[in-house]
Amino acid sequence: MPNIKSAIKRVKTNDKRRAQNISVKSALRSAIKNFEAKVEAGDATTAQSAYVEAAKKLDKAANKGLIHKNAAARQKSRLAKKLNGLSA
Repeated sequence: MPNIKSAIKRVKTNDKRRAQNISVKSALRSAIKNFEAKVEAGDATTAQSAYVEAAKKLDKAANKGLIHKNAAARQKSRLAKKLNGLSA
C-alpha cells in the first residue's frame, strides 16, 4: 500500500474505475448473450429489440475505450448477420 497521499488516491480511483469497467463489460456480454438466445429461439421481433440494446452497449463500450472501436464494429456486424439470417 502506498504512503504518498497522491498515490493512495490513484489506487482508490483505479479501483473505482476498474469496478465500473467490469460492470459495463459484464452488462455488454449479458446483452449479447440475451440477443443470441432470442435468435436461437427464432423470435424476430424481440431479437430486433435485443440487437438494438446490444449495439448500443457495444458503441458505449467502444466510446469509453473498454473495447476497440473495430472490435465493436466487428461484433455488431456479426450480430446483424445473425438477425438478418433470422428474418430472411
